Amino acid sequence: MPVLTRLIPSPVVVDIRPGALDDLAGILADERISHSGRLAIAVSGGSGARLRERVAPSLPGASWFEVGGGTIDDAVRLADSMKSGHYDAVVGLGGGKVIDCAKYSAARIGLPMVAVATNLSHDGVCSPVSILDNDAGRGSYGVPTPIAVIVDLDVIREAPMRFVRSGIGDALSNISAVADWELSKRVNGEQLDGLAAAMARQAGEAVLRHPGGCGDDGFLTVLSEGLVLSGIAMSIAGHTRPSSGACHEISHALDLLYPGRAASHGEQVGLGAAFAMHLRGDQEESLLLAEALRRHGLPVVAEEIGFSDDEFVRAVEFAPETRPGRYTILEHLELSPADTRKAYGDYVAAVAG
Repeated sequence: MPVLTRLIPSPVVVDIRPGALDDLAGILADERISHSGRLAIAVSGGSGARLRERVAPSLPGASWFEVGGGTIDDAVRLADSMKSGHYDAVVGLGGGKVIDCAKYSAARIGLPMVAVATNLSHDGVCSPVSILDNDAGRGSYGVPTPIAVIVDLDVIREAPMRFVRSGIGDALSNISAVADWELSKRVNGEQLDGLAAAMARQAGEAVLRHPGGCGDDGFLTVLSEGLVLSGIAMSIAGHTRPSSGACHEISHALDLLYPGRAASHGEQVGLGAAFAMHLRGDQEESLLLAEALRRHGLPVVAEEIGFSDDEFVRAVEFAPETRPGRYTILEHLELSPADTRKAYGDYVAAVAG
């Protein structure tokens, strides 16, 4: 019988440990990504400058490029400035904006991209998507998966703790997102990729059930691995379904309705996930998510991120309009404003208990 298989788009190397950044040149050489050291390295102007001082001596053949911001125009300018050189790869050394710009720029000039994360704020470190601001607000742009992902836990601990907390919320939201995907399969016959769903769900479950805290190497390793697995799950599926459901719709709605007031992405999707699980009647899982969020210092109710109950209810009502065509528990229930307000009140009472 023929053996059927498939190729999974994933990095050739994932290196998560203390001190990994100091071995960057050796890792790229050993993995045959760059023997020459001719690299185009994108960094931010702030913390990136300090990291450049640390890494530059080991990469004498590299060219350094400062990322102006997180817009599509910034990414295009970055690509234009890199295209005249002869590089082996593009390295994004920084947080989400730097890595998203580097991913887009590498795709535009046809080079492999290496993601060196300096914080764990969301699952974009290994995803096939660049989230960039544009004239219409914010857009998702398809890009190849990074060829390598490097996370130095010493560097992660130097970043503000809010970045780790944001990553926790993003990883935990996978549990709700996969539940929405399974709901759409049952109701609409939407195709569900079992491997992508399994990877995304287990990434969230590992973070949910790990006993460690934000400063522990063991927990930070599991969180890093979970965010990497989330990105690979999206690559396998070919879309963001494994990691984006009602939780992300609610977050997008908060961003659009209350610009300038939104909390971090991970805080919003974590809260959205716990509430979405409540809406689908899974009270036990909703409480588990809320307990994990609270244990790691993340918000559990809207008031804790500066929104009134009415503002959050309005965001939930508006949420389906942020992703037309995506079927989640919000589209399934089609709650009236009064029903949404009651559901949220019941959720608040449940998590407060």
